[in-house]
Amino acid sequence: MARWCYRHRLVVLFLWVGALFGLGAAGSAAGTDYANVFSLPDTDSKTAYDLMTKAFPQSAGDTDTVVWKVEEGSVRDASVRSRIEPALKEIAAMKGVGEVTDPYAAQGAAQISEDGRIAYAQVTFAEQANAVPKELIEDVVDTARAAERDGLQVELGGQAIARTQEPPQGTAELVGIVAAAIVLFLAFGSLFAMLLPLVVAVAALGTGLMATSLLSHVTDVPEVAPLLGSLIGLGVGIDYALFIVTRHRRGILRGMKPEDAAVTALNTSGRAVLFAGGTVCIALAGMLVMNMRFLDGVVIATSLTVVLSVLAATTLLPALLGLLGMRVLSRRQRRRLAANGPEAAEASGLAARWSAYVEKRPRSIAAGALVVMLILALPVLSIRLGATDQGNHQESQTTRQAYDLLAEGFGPGFNGPLQVVVEKGDAQALATTIKSTEGVAQVAAAPPTNGISVIQVVPTTSPQSEKTDQLIDRLRDDVIPASGAEAHVGGVTAVFKDFAAVTGDRLPYFVATIIGLGFLLLLVAFRSLVVPLTAALMNLIAAAASFGVLVAIFQWGWGTELIGIGKEGPITAFLPVIMLSLLFGLSMDYQVFLVSRMHEEWVHTRDNARAVRVGLAETSRVINCAALIMICVFSAFVLSGDMEGAMAGIGLAAAVALDAFILRTALVPAAMHLLGTSNWWLPEGLEKRLPHLAVEPKEDAEPAPAAAETDGPASAVHGFVRDEDGAPVEGAAVTLLSRGGRQLDRVVSLADGSYIVSVPAPGTYLLAATAASYGSRAGHVVVGEGPLVYDVELVEGEVDAVN
Repeated sequence: MARWCYRHRLVVLFLWVGALFGLGAAGSAAGTDYANVFSLPDTDSKTAYDLMTKAFPQSAGDTDTVVWKVEEGSVRDASVRSRIEPALKEIAAMKGVGEVTDPYAAQGAAQISEDGRIAYAQVTFAEQANAVPKELIEDVVDTARAAERDGLQVELGGQAIARTQEPPQGTAELVGIVAAAIVLFLAFGSLFAMLLPLVVAVAALGTGLMATSLLSHVTDVPEVAPLLGSLIGLGVGIDYALFIVTRHRRGILRGMKPEDAAVTALNTSGRAVLFAGGTVCIALAGMLVMNMRFLDGVVIATSLTVVLSVLAATTLLPALLGLLGMRVLSRRQRRRLAANGPEAAEASGLAARWSAYVEKRPRSIAAGALVVMLILALPVLSIRLGATDQGNHQESQTTRQAYDLLAEGFGPGFNGPLQVVVEKGDAQALATTIKSTEGVAQVAAAPPTNGISVIQVVPTTSPQSEKTDQLIDRLRDDVIPASGAEAHVGGVTAVFKDFAAVTGDRLPYFVATIIGLGFLLLLVAFRSLVVPLTAALMNLIAAAASFGVLVAIFQWGWGTELIGIGKEGPITAFLPVIMLSLLFGLSMDYQVFLVSRMHEEWVHTRDNARAVRVGLAETSRVINCAALIMICVFSAFVLSGDMEGAMAGIGLAAAVALDAFILRTALVPAAMHLLGTSNWWLPEGLEKRLPHLAVEPKEDAEPAPAAAETDGPASAVHGFVRDEDGAPVEGAAVTLLSRGGRQLDRVVSLADGSYIVSVPAPGTYLLAATAASYGSRAGHVVVGEGPLVYDVELVEGEVDAVN
């Protein structure tokens, strides 16, 4: 497929451009229909919601609030009313506004605080918040704020009003792309190579978001789903393309033709991308075991974006590589390649030095990395799940000001009233009982409708307070059962409490599912019991540490002012499930990329120390580069204007940083050095029963000559094994392996050091030699039509990296 896409690049580009513009036109015509359905099956708040829907089938539009406060006097003063009342009448007359409840009307006394300094009016729109035209919302805000004067403060709150405070759409994505572009340019040194991952990621993200907007018309997709889809899609889209482009460039630098390099890159890194994308989607689908309707739409949006990212990386990218040809390299690299010829495949530089350092001091490095991760994980012990609201907005925003004014004038619980829905029994008697309950500030019972009565209960504490949670439990467990009525406690505060409770109860099963799934995938891929066990433990450590960072910032408030995300509060109830799914998928990406290279080396040499050292040296740079891009993309979502998006962005950025720079670069290789050959242990009975899964076949270090075919006549490689002084080495084991690591022939050198191994056909192979008290040597050999003479020099005590 890669070769077809490379050769038919214009057709592939035309199909992708057509899909992008076609979905864009369809999405613009259809619009969006996102729905925040937070209700949970088999919960008390869900039952209350269903009863209210039955009693009030014609749901009203979004209700927002205009709040005003006077520094002196009363809001009833004529000087205040003369400014506020005309503004409210003007708002009520606007097209799209259904009703405005005026505190100065006969029934509006309850909308004025006891001290008379704060009052509010409720503005009910004809549509839900996401359907109200932004121009109308801005007109309402401007009209209300125009009534301000010295000593009279006017603020507005509500879901629709919050839309006016959102930054321009796409700001977070744009900042993330710019940051990623800088990292890619520094890594590649080529403008065209930098653009490739960005173009692929943007194409996948654009089609994914437009397809998600269309799907919102046929299924419930929450408003946060596109944001999370952008977050994960942009990150993995750039990373997947980065892996393939890196392998493609390496192939060209080693002498391959651009087309052959592209095909090899897709057949190696492309396979890893398919595997990684599949694991991310499976991890995301694991959210379905939580049985939370709200998460279904998140699974759809994020999985669709990941699938399109994989599709773009495996089809659009080879087409773009075909357009660029040699220009995927920088001018300096092209000049050097023309002057000096292909470069050798040899790990060097900082990555190789760090890898050797880890091999020398595995105990101290493992201990240090583990201590750092455990310290960062400590805050997770105090994690509290709940919901964020406009009280967590920045102090400068009008929604936060309105929230604080309502809490000041009518009590902290006014911003999150509970709704007790009475199905059977005496609602008035129940309301009287509730009013005398500890923790209740106000109670108002509405007349019954369709046999259903609703009692609005205002707690004495804020919606995010633990005492409010205790009041809900008190009403459900004691007050309502004692009254003999059949009633249920609902409202947004109760819904999120139930959401947090269900999440806490089901989270262990969810974690066990995704960890077990990861264990099975790695078991099949690397044919080892220890490698998947190590990966599972590392995933748990990474999750605990990343949630520790999240708690410290968002729940404890450490650094919230520095990054401008508003007031601290509980961690959003659904975030752990989403973050664990994404973290599992991303961790699997890095683990597969790192360990697959180690596994290749182990298959070739059976030397664990060398396998770990070479694997880390050759993959740590691209893993760290990919992680840096992810961190930039995820951190940029602090600018999204959405608290959940900021939490997910910071949490995932911390998780990726810890995973790539501490776990995969230090703790995993150090642990594998300490475990030795037991890393690759697998019982024989299990070995026979497991299916074979090639995650990433071995890449050619050198291009095979044009005449090398896989079906040519048999040949041989022969020569002498000598030491550094030229003396023959007797009894050295010489092994010929295929590019995939399969042993083809194995002989022992004679007294004069001579050896000969048979070759099934012309092509590129790996020849490894080892002897007691000598270091191992391995190198690629290119065999043509005739026998190849290849001498091997062994150095006492030396272990070199595979060329």
